[in-house]
This record gives sequence, structure tokens and C-alpha cells, in this order.
Amino acid sequence: MSDTPKLELHLHIEGAAPPAFIRGLAQEKGLRLDGVFDENGHYAYKDFAEFLSVYEAATEALKTPQDFARLTTAVLEECAAHGVVYAETFLSPDFCGGRDLGAWRDYLAAITEAAEAMEPQITLRGIVTCIRHFGPEKARETAICAAETAGDWVTGFGMGGAETVGTPADFKWAFDCAREAGLGITSHAGEWGGAAEVRATLDALRPSRIGHGVQSIEDPALCDRLAEDGIVLEVCPGSNVALGVVNSWSEHPIQKLRERGVAVTVSTDDPPFFHTTMSREYQMLANTFGWQDDDFAQINQTALRAAFCDDTTRAMIAQRLKTGA
Repeated sequence: MSDTPKLELHLHIEGAAPPAFIRGLAQEKGLRLDGVFDENGHYAYKDFAEFLSVYEAATEALKTPQDFARLTTAVLEECAAHGVVYAETFLSPDFCGGRDLGAWRDYLAAITEAAEAMEPQITLRGIVTCIRHFGPEKARETAICAAETAGDWVTGFGMGGAETVGTPADFKWAFDCAREAGLGITSHAGEWGGAAEVRATLDALRPSRIGHGVQSIEDPALCDRLAEDGIVLEVCPGSNVALGVVNSWSEHPIQKLRERGVAVTVSTDDPPFFHTTMSREYQMLANTFGWQDDDFAQINQTALRAAFCDDTTRAMIAQRLKTGA
């Protein structure tokens, strides 16, 4: 299914780094990344906590704006090879200049230039992301970086990291700051914290999208709320299976969420960590739930409506979905 045009709304740029790219970069810099890779050269982790640790260790190879420019090119080439025509990627000033606004601008300029060089094959937009387990004070600094660089390319603000640390309300200032700057709002929730975490995120942060959100299926009233309010879930089935959020593809709730009227999209999250691609996500959904062309077209239209981009970009992407080019 690599030729099918696709939209992807939930993609962490560092988490999408091919292992060979990170190994090569580390070698160039003389860095040792002990414990990051297994004997086959894949990222090595046993559970979610270790995944976060390995993820952050791998980012140690990414030191300069040019490193991130090269990363952007590598990630977009991989996305495009699997038919992705539009993607939104999570970017963190924590990893790009230590939340210093001047340094963040330099990183952002390099990333944007690399992304624009991939047009018109694939279009990328950025969602600035605070890291939940780094705490609300650092999130404020991240939000200021986002607000000061909001525009045509930085179009959203979100939060990732350990969902079990703190509460969504702790980050209200950061999200209010980003919203006032005109940025679209999303946040990870309902991956590990249960349906209650989704409710708390909706109440405190007022997002239009939720990253993952699959545990919403535990609460029928919450599913009704999501459907009625038009909240879109950025669902990453392969990630959920790989990390043990659900036990298997057949037990994944994406189809049940659709049947409840909840708007869902499909993404890869951190694809090389989970040995997945957008082609594989589509194929597994077809194999597991019998999804056909109409189902995938509906998913793409949902993603197109939910995308954090301007109307001109939306129209351009809509045309690419029609023509397949």
C-alpha cells in the first residue's frame, strides 16, 4: 500500500530517525550510544520507561541545526517512500537549543529549509511540543518558543512524554499561551492514563485533537463526548501494540472507536522504534479489520479536516489525494 496517498498527523521527528542515521551521526561525532541498539542494529528497549530513556539517549547524537536538517530530510524521504503526501511532526525546543529562543530559531530555520526542499513530493508542518515529564516550568519556556515562531510552518502546539507525571492542568499556562498565538492544540492522552486522563486533558487544555486517546473506549460517555465535540484522535495502532498498550492488532480499539462515531486518523508515532511504516499500518488495518479503499479515504479526509494548516495548503493536499501525486 505504499502507493496510496496518505496523511500523517502524529510523528515525532527524533523518534522517526532511522537507526542507521543515528549510528552514523554518532560515529561522526565520536559518541558512544551504549544500550541504544540491539545486536541487529534496531533500537533496544523493554517497556515504555526504557523506550523514553533510549529515545532521549538517541537524541544525544543530534546536536546542531544542520543535524536536524539532515534528520528532516531522512525522515521525509522515508515518509514519501510510503505514500505520505502531508505530515505534521512534533518538534521540541528541549532538544533543539535547550528552549533558548534564539537557538530555537536557528534550529527551526534549518528544519524548515530541509522540509521545503522536499516539496512538492511531501509537505511538512511543525507542532512544537513540550515534554510532560520535564515539568510545567520548562513547558512555559517551550510555549514561548512556539508562540514567538508561530506562522505558516509552525502551526501547532502539543505535549508528549510520560503521561503519568503531573496533571494536564499543570500545563494550562503553556497551552493558553500557544492558543493565543493562533496555534492548533493537541496533546497526548489516553495512551497510558486511561479514559480519565483524556477527560482531564479535554477539560484543562481544550484541544481539538488528542494524541492516541485509545483508552477512551473504556468510557462510552467519553466516546460520545469526543464524537459530539468533533475531537479527532491521532491513533497509532502499531505503536500501541509494540508498547503493550493493547495486546494485539485484533484487540486494538480503532474500529470500535469508529463505530462509536469518534473521528480517528492513522499515524506511526515513532516508526523505527516500532518496526512500522504507514504502508504497514494500512496493510495491518486491512488485514485485521477488513478496511478497504473507502475506509482509508475516510481516514484521510478526517486527517485533512483536522490538519493544522491554512486553507491554501489544505486545498493543495486535497488535490494530491485526488490525483495521487
